[in-house]
Amino acid sequence: MPGLSIQELLSEKEAGLDLELLAGEKGLSNLVTVPRIQKPGLALAGYITNLHPDRIQVLGSTELSYLAHLPPDTAATNLRQLIALDNSCFIITKGQEAPEMLIRETENQGTPLLRTHHQSSTFISLITKFLEERLLPATTVHGVLVEVAGVGVLILGKSGMGKSECALDLVLRGHRLVADDVVKVRLKLPAVLFGEGSDLLHYHMEIRGLGIINIKHLFGVAAIRERKKIDLAVELVEWEEGREYDRLGLEEQTYSLLGVEIPLLKIPVRPGRNMTSIVEVAARNQILKEMGYHSAIEFQDRLEKRMAEMARLHAHTIIGDNLE
Repeated sequence: MPGLSIQELLSEKEAGLDLELLAGEKGLSNLVTVPRIQKPGLALAGYITNLHPDRIQVLGSTELSYLAHLPPDTAATNLRQLIALDNSCFIITKGQEAPEMLIRETENQGTPLLRTHHQSSTFISLITKFLEERLLPATTVHGVLVEVAGVGVLILGKSGMGKSECALDLVLRGHRLVADDVVKVRLKLPAVLFGEGSDLLHYHMEIRGLGIINIKHLFGVAAIRERKKIDLAVELVEWEEGREYDRLGLEEQTYSLLGVEIPLLKIPVRPGRNMTSIVEVAARNQILKEMGYHSAIEFQDRLEKRMAEMARLHAHTIIGDNLE
């Protein structure tokens, strides 16, 4: 599990967290490792058994109001006990004034104390979404990710198999490019994979003999997409003479990525095969499967019923002949 330092959290601007540092600068290197937060109301009352120091501790108006109404000695004791647990950081919401004892204790302990103007519910929603984006497992895959008829298709295969050319042809047919060559994949709970392009290669594609092209500039913003859920993996493989390939579509294969299994199709490549059309049809067929309609299984059921009927007719014919 990756980690995010409090310094990175404080420096983040695009997420709209609006954080400022009040105390505990020595602890800006502390790491947040889980995409969940905690409101330490019970800990302020002295019950720290279920406190998770690795989570961001959010102090809203309820927590600060409760702390202000405690006897000074009790409040100081409970606060020291809470802060001594080496928490990643504390964040005060609604732009409230921080109690002097809280500033003093966090400064002494070296635990960052931050503040935001957002209300607790709004901030918790923002920070949870941000942490899920940054902290959940991620990896990179050599391939091409395209959106075909709303389906996120990850095209895999060895170098030179025609992945980028296939993706370019799909763009020409009105589909959208997400990433070429390097696909950054992130896991989103509970078990969904999202892919996006790298910062350097965004919107660009390498076509052998042509070079680097910018899909956004050539075809407009309608031809690209920032990120997309990966629904299907298609691996382009070399055609081997004499090898048996699945002709009915009954073989269910999967591609494992970050612990998630996604449907996998292996498409043999040979001169004369229109790979773009095959990938497009595979995406549309995946939509039918997700709706509960499986063409190959339906065909197999119809075939088995027809064979059973023929067997019964044949049996009746034999019985009739024997009676005669």
